[in-house]
Amino acid sequence: MSRVGRVERTTKETSVLVEIDLDGTGKTDIATGVGFYDHMLDQLGRHGLFDLTVKTDGDLHIDSHHTIEDTALALGAAFKQALGDKVGIYRFGNCTVPLDESLAQVTVDLSGRPYLVHTEPESMAPMIGEYDTTMTRHILESFVAQAQIALHVHVPYGRNAHHIVECQFKALARALRYASERDTRAAGILPSTKGAL
Repeated sequence: MSRVGRVERTTKETSVLVEIDLDGTGKTDIATGVGFYDHMLDQLGRHGLFDLTVKTDGDLHIDSHHTIEDTALALGAAFKQALGDKVGIYRFGNCTVPLDESLAQVTVDLSGRPYLVHTEPESMAPMIGEYDTTMTRHILESFVAQAQIALHVHVPYGRNAHHIVECQFKALARALRYASERDTRAAGILPSTKGAL
């Protein structure tokens, strides 16, 4: 059974199309108009082995906030759609990723309940190109709200802002991949004692 999500989201601020295949090979086609964000979404697809298409046309003449936020909302909704009934998946996933001097630890529960815990170094540079580094948390908040997952992201140390953000996306990709993969020992089983996720 195909596990594909497709979401189109249009407002006065943005027009977003997201397509994701959870059982892909990591092929990506990303264009948001925010170069560093494109790079991070590419990491998400490639390291998660998700085929991911993201096309966003936003009000970049104002700033990148709406473009980044609405893309994350659509991505979360598409991920939730692609998960389907969640029968036979692992549900939980975690990954720790180093990137030179930075380290990210990510744990996810595809629980049906949105919750985010996020920590990263406070002394990080405010911008990476046109990317406002305070948006990383907001991306995760937006994604979690729509995907309805519990997500814990912890960066205990790091100096370079590019590395700090990138290791988070790589670890997120792997954790989502592990959590959403099918468990051959649990075929036909919903991984919940409550009978609902």
